[in-house]
Amino acid sequence: MARFLLSWELGGGLGHAGRLKPLTQELMRRGHHVDLVLRELVHTHTLLKDLKVRTLQAPVWMHRVVGLPDPQATLAEILLANGYFGVDALNALVQGWKAALELTRPDVLVADYSPTAFLAARILGIPTATVGIGFYLPPDRAPMPLFRDWEPIAKGRVEHSEGEVLRTVNAVLQMNGARPVEQLSTILRGERPLLCTWPELDHYRRGALPEGQRYHGPTFLPSGGQTPTWPPGEGPRVFAYVRSAHPDHAAVLKALDDLGCRTLCYLPEVAGGMTPPVVSANIHYASGPVHLGQTFPDCQLVICHAGEATLAQSLLAGVPVLLLPTQAEQFMMARCVEETGAGVNAAQRKRPTDFKALIQQMLNTPGHAQAARAVADRYKNFTHEGQTLALVDEFESLASGAA
Repeated sequence: MARFLLSWELGGGLGHAGRLKPLTQELMRRGHHVDLVLRELVHTHTLLKDLKVRTLQAPVWMHRVVGLPDPQATLAEILLANGYFGVDALNALVQGWKAALELTRPDVLVADYSPTAFLAARILGIPTATVGIGFYLPPDRAPMPLFRDWEPIAKGRVEHSEGEVLRTVNAVLQMNGARPVEQLSTILRGERPLLCTWPELDHYRRGALPEGQRYHGPTFLPSGGQTPTWPPGEGPRVFAYVRSAHPDHAAVLKALDDLGCRTLCYLPEVAGGMTPPVVSANIHYASGPVHLGQTFPDCQLVICHAGEATLAQSLLAGVPVLLLPTQAEQFMMARCVEETGAGVNAAQRKRPTDFKALIQQMLNTPGHAQAARAVADRYKNFTHEGQTLALVDEFESLASGAA
């Protein structure tokens, strides 16, 4: 039996905890001891409450850093905003992670967007595997890619930010008696980078990976939720998972209604009591998350914000997607999907967007559905369960190598 610590440090949303849950379950099924150190304990409690593991609060940066480029355009700038601007600040976080590692005594650290945990593990000589989507598991190069590449960026900005962070990282490693890193990407990739996406969803479009590495496919928990309820009628079935924060959510629903689409909509704010933005017999608002595995086989179009789990399951079902990204990470993924032909990135269309025409085009142009089915055929043997087994095999091989 080996001991594993699974960590999540940066980034928001439940996707990180959702990725770590099945990995924890499989490690425990194989007889290993598992601890969790998580950025967020409250909102993850319901998701993880059935896991009989020790769960600790991650050491995280809790302050606002002023004077940084806004918006951030590289992973180095994200690190600067999370305490990597100075040796004392970063070392304080490293000491917190060292304490967590010394308490849990893992044979292997499994890091999900946890660069500071990696630094502490490097200091203590603990092997590290990294899991995650392409956005925060970058290519092994310097400088790391610019992710806001659709905006003008001052010459030298990328190199300057990365150089500042790398100097801080290596100063902290040196003062703790550890070897420096040659590239900043190392602290995000770990010793064994396990990329949890497909080439079609890879934010950095890196294509073929170096020998010995592979795409492990996107992570999503097996579908749960309500049985889908479709409005009556003859119109095409459309599933919409949208949030009220997107400025076009009402316009999209109005366009669907005008086209006579039978729309099943999960809008979390409406589920929480907000007045529906469009009231129509053509639109059924779900009172909670919907079982996607039961929903997608019956619909002709999915509309979402390019969240990985919804997007991946839609493509696996061969259903085209209209994407409404709300931030840079989603925009990058939506752009990749549009390049396959299986979706449309609405954020790349001129505003104000004619959603009625756009939806009509997606429903009536066979190419989108054909491209989505091509992706589904390409990954017809992919399963969430198979991905979990493959990742845990990787963790065990690291543990046996460290023994």
